[in-house]
Amino acid sequence: MATLLIEMIIKARIYPNSKQSKVVDGETVKIYVTKPAEDGKANQAVIEILADFYNVSKSCIKIVKGMKTREKLIEINA
Repeated sequence: MATLLIEMIIKARIYPNSKQSKVVDGETVKIYVTKPAEDGKANQAVIEILADFYNVSKSCIKIVKGMKTREKLIEINA
């Protein structure tokens, strides 16, 4: 039996310290997280909210580019 692997790369803009966490889909995905942009807290929150949004495990999501900026390239494998 063959396994189907779906890979997607999204361009995202992160908004830390937001009042609520949400994802707004578009050409550039807008991701609002309540965590601050310090010590990787916002990046971890981005991974968690995207895992929930795309219904995949957190281990399927990887920030490819932009670990210290608000503009990110994110890889999602399912």
